[in-house]
Order: sequence, then C-alpha cells, then structure tokens
Amino acid sequence: MAIIITDECINCGACEPECPNNAIYEGGVEWSISEGTSVTGMYTLGTGNEVHSDDQQEPVSDDLYYISPDKCTECKGFHDEPQCAAVCPVDCCIDDPDHEETEEVLLARQNRLHS
Repeated sequence: MAIIITDECINCGACEPECPNNAIYEGGVEWSISEGTSVTGMYTLGTGNEVHSDDQQEPVSDDLYYISPDKCTECKGFHDEPQCAAVCPVDCCIDDPDHEETEEVLLARQNRLHS
C-alpha cells in the first residue's frame, strides 16, 4: 500500500527530504519518475500509461504536499517503516486505501526505481 498525505497536512515539509524515492512533492509542483531515481527511458505508470521518465506529470494536489503513488515504496528496501510517517508532526502520512500493494510489489518498484 502506498502512503498518502491527508488534508490535516500543515505544509511543514518535514517529509520531503526523508523520502528515499523522491516521491514527495510540494503542492502544485509537477513530478517525474526520473527525479531522484535511476530510471531512464520509458516507464509504465500504475494507471497503465507509458510515459518517458523525464516527462512532467500533473501534481496530485495543488494545495498540500503529496506523494506520487508511482514512486512510493513505503520505504521498503531502505527502512523498516515509512520515513514520511515517522517524521510527520501531525501524523497525516497514512496508508492509502486506493493503492493497496503487497510487499513484493513495493520491493519490485524499489528495484525498478533504483536499479
């Protein structure tokens, strides 16, 4: 399961530098698969859309920090727990029920992002 930032977010930004996948962005900022990863060339998003790794994607949120589910691995392969949740002062980094994934899927994504 990916992590989501709820609307209780106070936009402190504590989570952003903790993400080993560079999956956390400030509200309104576009994102790409290649930022903070070793991915080059074409990449298939969770929606099934194939994009170039450098292509800018629409922000998930315009107002609050957000996590790209296509880059979130819950820190699997790096840490024992999601680092965004560990540092969040208001506990707004929670499991995303819309992106339930097994540990195997998350580890495979981590390997793909950092191979």
